[in-house]
Amino acid sequence: MARIVMKFGGTSVADLDRIYNVARHVKREVDAGHQVAVVVSAMSGKTNELVAWVQNMPKVTGAKSPFYDAREYDAVVASGEQVTAGLLAIALQSMDIDARSWQGWQIPIKTDNAHGAARIQDIDGEELIKRFEMGQVAVVAGFQGIGPDNRIATLGRGGSDTSAVAIAAAVKADRCDIYTDVDGVYTTDPRIEPKARRMKKIAFEEMLEMASLGAKVLQVRSVELAMVHKVRTFVRSSFVDPDAPGMGDLLNPPGTLICDEDEIVEQEVVTGIAYAKDEAQISLRRLSDRPGVSAAIFGPLAESHINVDMIVQNISEDGTRTDMTFTVPSGDAEKALSVLAQNKDKIGFDVIQSETGLVKVSVIGIGMRSHAGVAATAFRALADKGINIKAITTSEIKISILIDGPYAELAVRTLHSCYGLDKN
Repeated sequence: MARIVMKFGGTSVADLDRIYNVARHVKREVDAGHQVAVVVSAMSGKTNELVAWVQNMPKVTGAKSPFYDAREYDAVVASGEQVTAGLLAIALQSMDIDARSWQGWQIPIKTDNAHGAARIQDIDGEELIKRFEMGQVAVVAGFQGIGPDNRIATLGRGGSDTSAVAIAAAVKADRCDIYTDVDGVYTTDPRIEPKARRMKKIAFEEMLEMASLGAKVLQVRSVELAMVHKVRTFVRSSFVDPDAPGMGDLLNPPGTLICDEDEIVEQEVVTGIAYAKDEAQISLRRLSDRPGVSAAIFGPLAESHINVDMIVQNISEDGTRTDMTFTVPSGDAEKALSVLAQNKDKIGFDVIQSETGLVKVSVIGIGMRSHAGVAATAFRALADKGINIKAITTSEIKISILIDGPYAELAVRTLHSCYGLDKN
């Protein structure tokens, strides 16, 4: 007998038929004698609808300000998961399975006070464990907890992944299964490169890089939690027949295992290629090269909640002047330019330049730590295709390259091929 947390995303619970299919997946694990908790998202499209209602209410009332109380935003958008949890519990009960739905505050999942983007601070798993021992299945509304102000707090988009991993850590689950509309983690986006392969295993660090660099399989914070608490996490498809051969395999179910790198015997030099569209590049020209100039630039941007990614600095030959180039999401470009203009006197730049519609393509693999020439291979392959590189950043296990948007798909396919990822 094992203790398993199963998470199902919005497409997996999009309507009543799919919720019934999810119930069949849960029944398979219950029939095998396992203790089960299920974390669910809102039905596909429901969160967007709820968010739109909140955003449109000030317009309907003719309010002077378009802003609204974030606490009430959370009260509205958290309802989508609560509906799904109740419906799944009803479906399981109709199969003679003892199931009960739980909202985040009932467990409780304690968060900080950042409504709309709260972070989990603590989960008391004792009550869930008691219910497991009674043979009951807990169906938990994901994406939500309770803040210090005793009000519902939501975790941000993709927060149900984080809920599931956090609950798995709290109840000391043997594994956490993330069910989605894909059957695992691929070497790159199969929509761009049909030769992309599903990986059997991927290390926590690699998955964290892939999630933060554009892969949409898992929320970044859920991977962080899994890595910190060593929660073995499987990415699986909910659209496979629940009774198909191998689906009930406890140790090696179909899908991709995200685990500690010690579990991966044969480590690839490069594991995958990720990409992020809609990047903007901002350059500040002829800055005075003095202590504190970087803080003067990036401090105001951080205070405005603008996420800065790639940073490149070029110093003049005489060492008195410097150029600073960095990237931000295209949606934040105008806001960033405004913030920098307001702080021009403090920063001391001569000219500000910007460019949108760029793409960041990243090469990821823990094998890079012990292999030379990985970057040179990427640069040579892109040069052969006539792709110009605008900026480069590296870490121990990744190389990120900024290029023009129209070359995104060609770059992904080129890098995927040059590292042999398209070979079985």
